[in-house]
Amino acid sequence: MAITKTVPQDGADPGQAERGDAHSGDARPADTATDGGRDAEARHLNSPLLLTLLLLTAVMFQDPLRGALAAPVMQSWMTVFVAVMVQALPFLVLGVLLSAAIAVFVPPSFFARALPKHPALAVPVAGAAGAVLPGCECASVPVAGALVRRGVTPAAALAFLLSAPAINPIVLTATAVAFPGNPEMVLARFVASLLVACSMGWLWHRLGRTDWLRPPARASYEGQSKGAAFWGSVRHDVTHAGGFLVIGAMAAATLKAVVPAQWLSLAAGNAVLSVLFLAALAVLLSICSEADAFVAASLTQFSLTARLTFLVVGPMIDLKLFAMQAGTFGRAFALRFAPATFALAVVVSALTGTVLL
Repeated sequence: MAITKTVPQDGADPGQAERGDAHSGDARPADTATDGGRDAEARHLNSPLLLTLLLLTAVMFQDPLRGALAAPVMQSWMTVFVAVMVQALPFLVLGVLLSAAIAVFVPPSFFARALPKHPALAVPVAGAAGAVLPGCECASVPVAGALVRRGVTPAAALAFLLSAPAINPIVLTATAVAFPGNPEMVLARFVASLLVACSMGWLWHRLGRTDWLRPPARASYEGQSKGAAFWGSVRHDVTHAGGFLVIGAMAAATLKAVVPAQWLSLAAGNAVLSVLFLAALAVLLSICSEADAFVAASLTQFSLTARLTFLVVGPMIDLKLFAMQAGTFGRAFALRFAPATFALAVVVSALTGTVLL
């Protein structure tokens, strides 16, 4: 067997070539990591710069902006937007804090021990247990993934995933505050949401396949201290839920102030069309469940049943939830689970509203 030896160039250390060959695979990743760090730093530095440019632009064009804001339509828009934000923010902040505390300090194994072993019995128990997670739907997806990883039957974990954002005390209290003249809306939301969550759990137990479900590989807060995990969860939920709340408030204000009243009246005047319209709107707006009641309350053109559909569909399936479910459990799961959840939520909420409202 021929043995080849690397011959160093003049003046080079013979061991240097061997060391360079041995570690040559590390040079490019190190450069790549450095470039990635520079890119991340550049992105970090660009955000304040963009905000500064936006503020400077607003100052430069303050006279046209002041004139535009003085228009009656913009005053109406600002009134609705501020009203929705002021009403919803306290519930959003409280829900985020409680959600982070439970997600960090309550071990997922607690839920596995508390649930019955038989899947058919574990589903309603897990659905009712959703009331102990006061937070938005952003928190329920990683918790459901942790339950599956700890050995909880997927049917029960999915029932928990759907019920937790919809029937927890923060959401029900916010619904009562948003609909002070219609206390039956709280009961209708609780009943319809729990029915949908349990029905989807049983449906998955009956028809679901293991290869459709890809559980997460690791815990969300692994390797972090409790304090760091808590504040990391708070920052994540405030950033995401707060952003979606602003978008939802802007959309509600736009519907009230810009969209012609006859268009909304046309959709609201038909019982079936109004339910489908607000169901689709809930999916598109992707509002946090702790704030969606105030947006629904502002849509006074629509019936209580249609607004109940908005409140039931939104926390269970919207654009951000679909993305989170696909990332946590896999695309094959999300493509089957999301349409079935949407259809069932529309039907159950419409029937519940007809009976209770």
